[in-house]
Amino acid sequence: MEHRERHCPKPSPRCLVPLPVGYKLPVPWPKSRDMIWYGNVPHPKLVDYKRGQNWAFSKIKWGKHTRVILDVGCGVASFGGYLLDKNVITMSFAPKDEHEAQIQFALERGIPATLSVIGTQSLTFPDNVYDMIHCARCRVHWDADGGKPLLELNRILRPGGVFVWSATPVYRDDERDQNVWNSMVALTESICWEVVAKTVESSGIGLVIYQKPVSNFCYEGRKKNDPPLCDQTERQNTSWYVPLQSCLPKLSSELKWPAPWPERLSSKPQSLATESSAEDIYHDDTKHWSTLVSDVYLNALGINWSGIRNVMDMNAGYGGFAAALIDKPLWVMNVVPINLPDTLRVVFDRGLIGIYHDWCEAFNTYPRTYDLLHANYLFGNLTKRCDIEDVVVEMDRIMRPGGWLLIQDIMETVTKLTPILRSLHWETTLYEGQYLVGKKGFWRPTDGKHG
Repeated sequence: MEHRERHCPKPSPRCLVPLPVGYKLPVPWPKSRDMIWYGNVPHPKLVDYKRGQNWAFSKIKWGKHTRVILDVGCGVASFGGYLLDKNVITMSFAPKDEHEAQIQFALERGIPATLSVIGTQSLTFPDNVYDMIHCARCRVHWDADGGKPLLELNRILRPGGVFVWSATPVYRDDERDQNVWNSMVALTESICWEVVAKTVESSGIGLVIYQKPVSNFCYEGRKKNDPPLCDQTERQNTSWYVPLQSCLPKLSSELKWPAPWPERLSSKPQSLATESSAEDIYHDDTKHWSTLVSDVYLNALGINWSGIRNVMDMNAGYGGFAAALIDKPLWVMNVVPINLPDTLRVVFDRGLIGIYHDWCEAFNTYPRTYDLLHANYLFGNLTKRCDIEDVVVEMDRIMRPGGWLLIQDIMETVTKLTPILRSLHWETTLYEGQYLVGKKGFWRPTDGKHG
């Protein structure tokens, strides 16, 4: 899988992605969950999640205890789409596929998804944040390279969280599958994962549910210290361009399961710094975004929110922007820039999803996959490290035609951004000297050069 990992070209290309022949505005949500325009994303069919696997549903408190899920090798993200009705938000991921652009297809449906792969690098998520990880018809070799892929899942899975695994080794008894199963048994036992359920449905598909421990008690009681416990002094704060590890991170005794949803959204996140000032800043931030979104963003900027489904907050902070939009029929990808304070754990503790990123590089998604990009005071720090024009070209790439850009920044930044956006034939409007609203059209240069 190494060849499918991030390989960003340098310098960044300054060319505009052409529209496919026959491209149309996407089907609005919720119809898009079941129907998209074939010309937008060529793909043979929609795959419905097999709802016959209800035995697993009865064992998991969807939308209350289990709120944030990672779907590995997700296909077209039907599992995540199905769970939206249960107040569950799923981050689905799969590698770039040369034949069927499954992640582009999922995003065209309006279902959260990102391009990613478990190869040699850590996933760009914090430790201990996913309530559940799911892999159906799973082809990942979890025991490869000394078990590093499974150790990566262990890193990001919340203590007490579960891994639902559906694969042929679970229910077939041929020699090859049994060897894989025996290897999986040994590996999961070595990291203290407990089997809480295992069955084969009438359809013949088998699943097993593992649960991660909630303390270091089992780790310390192992007869063999393999894999070893990680040296915490050598671990990096974020997982951006960090090699996969072959050790077990220690579990803090302070790690408790978040409050049930929806209280989880407004409760004090356990990953928040313990100082009272940090809590005050967090609550002030929540109030700020609630007021700003209701009074300004939704009513005063001329944005048509009814056609918006896929939203990205390019500088998410504590996730206050996403929290303020929680009652809208949309979802938000909360991006925490790697050069700013790491608040992504707080985002997940609130029951939201997000990812680390460096905006001096391309974002892991296909062209035309987001309806609205939001950037709050992002560019001042960013332009000290890279060219603002490269960032605008990347925003143009991932924005759908007809999509919206909403920027709050100082006037100096707005003055730099406006002519670049207009050179791309975007409509721009400035509100109150600090809110820059842009709208992307269908224009592309006829000669293929940057306009």
